Amino acid sequence: MSDRLLGALTHRPVRVLLLAAVLCLPPFYLDAFWLRIGLFSMAAAIGAVGLALLTGTAGQLSLGHAFFLAVGAYGYAYLAGEPGPGLPPALAALLAVALTGAAGGLFSPVAARVKGIYLGIATLALVFLGHHVLLTADSVTGGFNGRSVPPFTLGGFTFAESDPELTVLGVPFGAEERLWFLGLALFGFTWFTARGLLRGRSGRALAALRDSETAAAVMGVDVARHRSAAFVVSSLYAGLAGVLLALSFRRVVPDYFSLVLSVDYLAMIVIGGLGSVAGATAGAVFVTALPLLMTRYADQLPLVAAPGSGEGFVGPTEAARYLYGAAIVVVLLYAPDGLHGLARRLCDRVRRGRHRAPATDPADPADPADPADPADPAGSVSSPPPPAAAARSKEHTP
Repeated sequence: MSDRLLGALTHRPVRVLLLAAVLCLPPFYLDAFWLRIGLFSMAAAIGAVGLALLTGTAGQLSLGHAFFLAVGAYGYAYLAGEPGPGLPPALAALLAVALTGAAGGLFSPVAARVKGIYLGIATLALVFLGHHVLLTADSVTGGFNGRSVPPFTLGGFTFAESDPELTVLGVPFGAEERLWFLGLALFGFTWFTARGLLRGRSGRALAALRDSETAAAVMGVDVARHRSAAFVVSSLYAGLAGVLLALSFRRVVPDYFSLVLSVDYLAMIVIGGLGSVAGATAGAVFVTALPLLMTRYADQLPLVAAPGSGEGFVGPTEAARYLYGAAIVVVLLYAPDGLHGLARRLCDRVRRGRHRAPATDPADPADPADPADPADPAGSVSSPPPPAAAARSKEHTP
């Protein structure tokens, strides 16, 4: 029975359904703090997957990811809010993602011709330009104070706390509980589309482009077109992440979308593993959850100052940056393929140990060659050596 159960769990559809069922349980058992961490982590994972496709798979360095996150977040806030067109939230979210893709398309000619650190410097200009626009375009962005984010509605259902109150299985569903399932759906969409892209012809072309542009061109890969396409796809994922971030924060401010946010996303994909959807997700959860957890438990941690107190040496946010900065160094030294590669090697080792044939224990009572075996009619009398054929068929202990 146990072997049959393990065999069923090895099938990918069964694992996916089981994981989806487990991820649907937190709103019924966790409080709002933990659900917010989950929402921020899912939004960060969506953006990190887009950057992993661009940097890890296509080999293009980008420091402008925060700009595209801001376009998605502010695009939704403006298109669905007042002042603004006041569009239905679902349509506003789609248009905000499309607007982010268009912004990536406008910059894609630069990405098609520039690579390496030069592309990183070019995308760095987007962050400073975007931050200036967010501060000065008051009628659209609200200026320094930002603007509130309209709640998301779909088919008359509001993903926010509103009347009438919603109760599911005796659990009141507020904004975090409702947004959890929206974020889960968006993250699932990102996961399957990104994995399909990586396993398809486009993903193989991008990997070849990363390894050697000359070899890729010889094989018929259009280098400029694939570079541009990778930048646009990464921008689309960043816009979707920006929409979910805006809905989770409920207010967007310019200072959040700074160069520090772009560096955080680079840290996510390096810690998790370049070019991996699962690795980008793991890195996003680590980098996003660590400062929030340290802020909550700062009074219980040594050398960390609780928010609002003068005790300790560093604040929780700075301490978290030191920790995942150290994690980057450790990953680069001992696990260059990140957390995903480390987990894959551990799983392979466990799988090899499970399939390895067990060695014969000379002290095993079931061993017929054991003189102390009560089932041996010879008892303690030494038996003659087995034939050579039998000796060859028996597995010896190394």
